[in-house]
Parts: sequence; structure tokens; C-alpha cells
Amino acid sequence: MKNIVIAEDDKALLPMITYNLEKSGFNVRSALTGEETLLLIKEEKPDLLLLDWMMPNLTGIEVCKQIRASKTTKKLPIIILTARGEDEDKVMGLESGADDYIVKPFSPSELTARIKALIRRSSLSSINDQIISFGDLELDKDQYRVTRNGVNIHLGPTEFKLLKHFMENPGRVYSREQLLDSVWGHGIFVELRTVDTHIRRLRKAINLNNSKNLIRTVRAAGYSLDNN
Repeated sequence: MKNIVIAEDDKALLPMITYNLEKSGFNVRSALTGEETLLLIKEEKPDLLLLDWMMPNLTGIEVCKQIRASKTTKKLPIIILTARGEDEDKVMGLESGADDYIVKPFSPSELTARIKALIRRSSLSSINDQIISFGDLELDKDQYRVTRNGVNIHLGPTEFKLLKHFMENPGRVYSREQLLDSVWGHGIFVELRTVDTHIRRLRKAINLNNSKNLIRTVRAAGYSLDNN
């Protein structure tokens, strides 16, 4: 069941929205002010926020900007609800970080349809964010899984970090020193030859059945993930 937070100070409209969303299978929590909304989002970590523009003290636009500025909530899907229907108002709402904009009055069925569509798009985006692909190589950051041509590849923690770093920056050449800083961390003393050892292990693991070697040694420079 998806969780939705409604930030709406209209005490006549709020019960109607809540009833229709719960009827559609959503779990709903509500807030009457911008400050309450920000606290509730931290507690509930909802799947979507319905945000009224005209709320007391902290407006919906200000709430939206704060949500987008926070690392933990910046990807939260947001729909702004408002009676302000001018084009410049819509532009302002969307530029503040909202994903959609609905002008009051609206039909409950349209609101529900837009919510479902936005949650669906957000879910697809999250899946795409967690999976990195390079040619026939695929890495799932959340599931800690690597496949090549659909075949599972078992990597140690350091080899996984190395491959993730290469796949996030394909074609770029990294020196051993740069790889030490990025993968092992700043201030960690590790001999440069350790990088070579883990690169050999990574190559051996991903080069299934004599498949093409994707990690290229660049003479006097370092290593690169390259499909050429």
C-alpha cells in the first residue's frame, strides 16, 4: 500500500480527498501547515505529497523548495493543489520543484489518476537509478548484483566498488592514485600495487568465457572501462 501525505488547510476539502484516496487503496496522513508537512514527511517517508499552495506561515512553494533542497527528500513526488490557475502560477509551481500541478476545483477521479501515474513514473525512475548498464554488463547497486549477458558474476566488496566506479564514469581514465581515493577513501594507506591486484581479480571475474576485456590498461596513465 502506497503512503500519501496531504498538506491542505481547507477543512472541508481535506476529508473529501482523504476519503477518495483511501477508497482507492492509499494510506493517507494529513498536515494543516507547512511546518507540520515537513515534520510528517521526515517521519512517514511517503510515496507522494499532495501540497496546497496557500497554507499559513510556510506556503506550499516554500515547502516544495525545502523538500527539493534536502538530500533525503529531494526525489519525493509532489503534486501542487491550488486555485491559482494562471500560466505564470503554474510555471512558478513547477519551477519550485513540483512534478504536477492541479487547479481547484478538480474531480476526485482525475486526482487519483494523476497520483497513480506519478507514482508509477517515480517507481520506474528509482529502478533506473539503481541499475547501471555498460554494453552487456549490468550492475544493480541496491541488490549488490552484477551480471554479464544475464549470467551472475560474484565479486568481492572491493571489486564491486571498483566496477561501480568505472561504470558510473565509462571511458574515463583513472590513475592508481585516483582509484585509491575514490574506492578505498582519502587518507587510507594502501600500496599502489594493491590496485593492480584488484583490477586483475575484477577482469578475471567479468571476462566470462573469454568475452571481451572491458577494463583497458592505459600505458603510464591508469585504467579505463572501455568498449572499443
